[in-house]
Amino acid sequence: MAVQADVLSHSGELTGTPSAAYKRALWALGIFTFLGILFGLHSMIAGHEHTFGVSREVPWGMVLAAYVFFVVTSTGLCLVSSIGHVFGYEAFKPIAKRSVYLAIATIVAGFLVIFFEIENPWRMAVYNVISPNLTSNIWWMGTLYGAYLFFMLIEFALLQLGRHRAAGLSGLLGVISGVAAHSNLGAVFGLLNGREFWHGPYLPIYFIVSAMMSGCATIIFFHWLAYRINGWKMSEKLQESLRAVAKLGALLYITIIFFTSWKLISGLAGKVPGKYEAIMAVLTGPYASHFWFGEIFLGLAAPLIIILAVRARHIGAMAFGSLLSIIGIFIMRYDLLLVGQVIPGFHTMHLLGVPKILPYTPSLHEWMITFSGFTFCGVLFMLGERYFKGHLSEDH
Repeated sequence: MAVQADVLSHSGELTGTPSAAYKRALWALGIFTFLGILFGLHSMIAGHEHTFGVSREVPWGMVLAAYVFFVVTSTGLCLVSSIGHVFGYEAFKPIAKRSVYLAIATIVAGFLVIFFEIENPWRMAVYNVISPNLTSNIWWMGTLYGAYLFFMLIEFALLQLGRHRAAGLSGLLGVISGVAAHSNLGAVFGLLNGREFWHGPYLPIYFIVSAMMSGCATIIFFHWLAYRINGWKMSEKLQESLRAVAKLGALLYITIIFFTSWKLISGLAGKVPGKYEAIMAVLTGPYASHFWFGEIFLGLAAPLIIILAVRARHIGAMAFGSLLSIIGIFIMRYDLLLVGQVIPGFHTMHLLGVPKILPYTPSLHEWMITFSGFTFCGVLFMLGERYFKGHLSEDH
């Protein structure tokens, strides 16, 4: 089956000896991943109460936010890539292989960080099978994400073998399981009626839309990065595909701005106890800088303005905007997780000694475990570029 020219020219053979810069980058990413794993193992031995910044009042911290970020990104990559090779839209087909591979890399990175967030992770695997709880959203999350990873691995293997029809079927199953898993992840938060900032049907829908937004940013940035580090030039066909992804991303940025605006309006207008205080913590309180600079400017406004300014035609500019968006989206996940917890449950009773906003500061262990998730994803990306020959698309 003939390989289509996604690469017009390049500086070296894909199967040749890796450059010194490639080796140094891979070693650096590998060392930081190893250090993060060591910190995670130490946390499991010493106990989270000694090594994490979490508490009984704020039990979920940065590591869980990183897990949410990675699985959200993975689902988004799956959904966006499926537009082409599952649902048949030609403009999205050239990005399929690398996007599916990145979906696998990010979900595995998510599993790495959640492994160290759960103090006894082996129990989850065992009791998920021998003692299933069908009424538990957490049980469904583990089960559905396991099925999602299985279908994505099968899909990628079939794409490598050139069996695109079978890959499309596996991709469809991956989309179904991914949407189910991801909306269920939103329900883990949305069904907690004791946390007004999260509670309601909003989050499962928001998670799906924001996942696709995250997927678009990741596709643009990592495709640009892959061609830069390999010294290749993109074909016009691949550039057009990334422009289509950028246009979809612009629509999704606008949609998330719409979602966010109405969430703020509903929280302020009703002054629902718990939700109102959380919204004020985001707008003018300790999380205001995160929200206005991280979420709004980096995560939404800057990439949208860049796409509109270059009319979705300058890949380098859009890659820069996508990098800003990825950083902002991580802050978005962090704020969503933390702001829902930091308002005390008995805040309306004005109890003596109970702060209005509970404190939380990530520990060194949490920083290192989170960073190791990103570096591990980088390791997988670098290895994928080399051993899967740049994920060149095939005629199909």
